[in-house]
Amino acid sequence: VQLVESGGGLVQPGGSLRLSCAASGFTFSSVGMSWFRQPPGKDRKLVALISSTGGSTNYADSVKGRFTISRDNAKNTVYLQMNSLKPEDTAVYYCYAQQRGYWGQGTQVTVSS
Repeated sequence: VQLVESGGGLVQPGGSLRLSCAASGFTFSSVGMSWFRQPPGKDRKLVALISSTGGSTNYADSVKGRFTISRDNAKNTVYLQMNSLKPEDTAVYYCYAQQRGYWGQGTQVTVSS
């Protein structure tokens, strides 16, 4: 089983990034997926989640209207489009396979001028 995140980096406030999480080793299309983030020195918290079909999504209040979670079951990949980024969005971002309990290794997002 593997969950491999990519797309993190350094971006200025107000900028955008798109994170990807490529899954393998399990039936991706039958599993809900989530993105979590962990700022330095703080707990890991849920950012967004999406149902197995992509028909249902939910977001933390802090990212509503700025972040969009999506998935492509043909590519076994879940995405997180992040717009209007703020310094407080700085964190390591992890994807998580619900019902399986699998975590990715994380990708660093730094929002700074």
